[in-house]
This record gives sequence, C-alpha cells and structure tokens, in this order.
Amino acid sequence: MTTTNTYGYDVAVRAEATLGEGPTWDAATGRLLWLDILGSRLHSYDPSTGRRTVRTTDQHVGAAKPRAGGGLVLNLRDGVGLLDPDGSFRWLHHDPVPGRRANDAAVAPDGSLWAGTMRYDEAPGGGTLSRITGDGSAETVLDDVAVSNGTGWSPDGRLMYYIDSPTRRVDVFDHEDGRALNRRPLVEIEDGAGFPDGLTVDADGCVWVALWDGGAVRRYAPSGDLDRVITLPTPRITACAFGGADLTDLYITTARVGLTAPHPVAGSLLVVPGAGKGLAQPAFAG
Repeated sequence: MTTTNTYGYDVAVRAEATLGEGPTWDAATGRLLWLDILGSRLHSYDPSTGRRTVRTTDQHVGAAKPRAGGGLVLNLRDGVGLLDPDGSFRWLHHDPVPGRRANDAAVAPDGSLWAGTMRYDEAPGGGTLSRITGDGSAETVLDDVAVSNGTGWSPDGRLMYYIDSPTRRVDVFDHEDGRALNRRPLVEIEDGAGFPDGLTVDADGCVWVALWDGGAVRRYAPSGDLDRVITLPTPRITACAFGGADLTDLYITTARVGLTAPHPVAGSLLVVPGAGKGLAQPAFAG
C-alpha cells in the first residue's frame, strides 16, 4: 500500500539556486552540505544553530563529500579535487573534456568516490561513471551514460543503485570488491511522473528517489515496490539525503532552471522532519 503526503515539508534554507543538488550530511561537523551546480556555489547549513555559509567554486561543481582526514572532495567540471581544512585546493584526478561537466557523486562503503559526468547538451553516451580511490587512481565503471545521477548502496554494501536519468529507471547492480556487476532494472518511472534524479538509501534498505519534473520524492522497497510518496509544490526536485544528529530528517534540493514562473520555494533546501532513518555515510578515503 502506497502512502502519500504522510509528512509535511519545511524550508530549511530559502534560496534561489539555479540547480540545487547534492545534499550530504557531514557528521563530523553537524552540517548539511549542498550545491548550486550552475551557480558554482557550495552551501553549508547547521540545523542546530541556523548558521549558513556559501563558498564560490572556480568551476561548476556536481558534488561535495566529506573526507576521512577533514576537508571535502569535490566533483568538478574538469575532474575531482580536494579541498583541505585550511581552504586550499588541489586536483586529485584532473580529466577535462570539452563540453562535459561533473554531476552527482557518492562515496562507496570502501571509501572510494563514484563520480558521474554528463555533457552540457545531455547527449546520449557523453557521460561516464568513474571510481576514484584516495590516491587518485581512476577507473571508468560506465562509459555510455547520458545524465549520470543518483548512486547509493544497500546497508550491507552488496547492492549498488544507480540512475541515468533519461532511461527513467533506477537500476541495481551486485557490488563486489569495488565492482558493479549484473545490471538490471529495479524501478521504471512511468510517463508523466518525471525523471529520476538523485537518490538515497535508508536503514531499511529502501531507496528514496527525487523526481525531476515530478514534484515528488518516492520511497521504493528493495523489491521495487512503491510504498511512499512525498509531494512537493515545485516540480524540479533534484536529490535527497538524510541528515540531523539522528539521521531522521530528509533534506531535499530543488532547482529553478528552466522554470518560467518558479514557485517561491524553487531553488531552496527543503526538509521533511522525521521522514525515516538514514544510513551513516562513509567519508572519502583521500
């Protein structure tokens, strides 16, 4: 049985991000990280104090994840870089390709970064999904991607979920020794419901999927059955992640890009308190 609108949302940070994305809970600092990809901005938000910071990056930034030794790893237009605690930056894997930019990324249970790319024109086959280790070694996992988006792992790390948005699917792989094997569809989003974008996996192994042009976040059981829908007032929902000290609040990013009459919350960071129970996310081992 599917439950709709069990929980209401709050506006955590009112903003006008062009392409809000990549919510990530940084447990070490107690803050929620999120991005405006096309605005080249890295945001942080501390829900306990309400304190917010914004840092401008030199390039379009697709993802920012905590590092085990402090600082952040950034998925940038021209590759993957490291932001040190003192604010200094250095490239870890520099791989510029004209017309291509970074998109979503996630840290695997072994501490590697699985970093997605896409072409600005969203051409089929123009994007990739790569695995970057802490020493900067890079391996292309998928090389025929259009818009590389949500990536996440089951609680036991044996399954990997992945979204290439134009396929309208959430796919699942067997995950073994840093490899993604036996790709098959878990969910196919029906016409008219939008495109799957970012995802997160909860402590029950359920997959929460943000729907671009669908104005909703859906929760799917590991079987692929739909069991919850959270509807939202703006259509371009980009990603979601659990945060807060007990990982029970669902943070949701939104976008304004392409909307002729944006809703007042478009581009803001939203939160659904008490939506579920998230998984503690590993830090990047670099």
